[in-house]
Amino acid sequence: MGCIQSITCKSRIKRENIVVYDVSATIDHCPTIIEENSPIVLRYKTPYFKASARIVMPPIPRNETWVVGWIQACTQMEFYNTYNDIGMSSWELPELCEGLVRAISDSDGVSYPWYGNTTETVTLTGPTSKPSRFTVSMNDNFYPSVTWAVPISDSNLPLLTRIKRDQSFTTWLVALNTATREKILLQTVKWRMRVDILVDPSMPLGSRATLTGRTHQDQPRVLTRMEPIPPNALGRPNANDAQVLMWRPRKGPPLVVIPPK
Repeated sequence: MGCIQSITCKSRIKRENIVVYDVSATIDHCPTIIEENSPIVLRYKTPYFKASARIVMPPIPRNETWVVGWIQACTQMEFYNTYNDIGMSSWELPELCEGLVRAISDSDGVSYPWYGNTTETVTLTGPTSKPSRFTVSMNDNFYPSVTWAVPISDSNLPLLTRIKRDQSFTTWLVALNTATREKILLQTVKWRMRVDILVDPSMPLGSRATLTGRTHQDQPRVLTRMEPIPPNALGRPNANDAQVLMWRPRKGPPLVVIPPK
């Protein structure tokens, strides 16, 4: 016997009725690019992580809306900038560092829980009479600025000697019922980005920094099993708002340079 009011019925959308194919997760096979155009900051641009998948969703019942797309969270971050033997600045996610949470949302800060809301998601509103076919895709990279001088100093004297960054992410492909918040996990991807730059601050601008260590990144892993999404990966704050810039001198107590938002 059918349901009289479908809004009170359990959704007919099941994992086994959703087709996922042509799943791709890659990091561009190129080195990190260093930019020394500014007397104030060094910039570097990493290769892009890219993920995409093609989906076939079954017909959507009346009174249901489903969003299919990518959710991403940072699961580990080390980001140190060393200034000679004076000390180092570090971007930190305190709750992650202290083990209070397993992941921090990497949403754009607007489209929670989604990574973004352009190519990253597709919204389907019922009733639809036929299956829906579409592609969802996303990309991510690092393009930060690091001051040549000690960040808490009034001096512009370049003292930066090393940048080291190691950051890990988990990325999920998810179908979400917007009314019931039911989530169907479709795919899990893990990836990591590492950067190691040596700097000689005594050299002229334009010839100070050298990429060291690996020149290419390890490729992402598309898991054969589904990994559950930790609650902190689904809502505020995102990683950009939660991170703190610390100054950790070789001598003396650490200082907060930029607090969380």
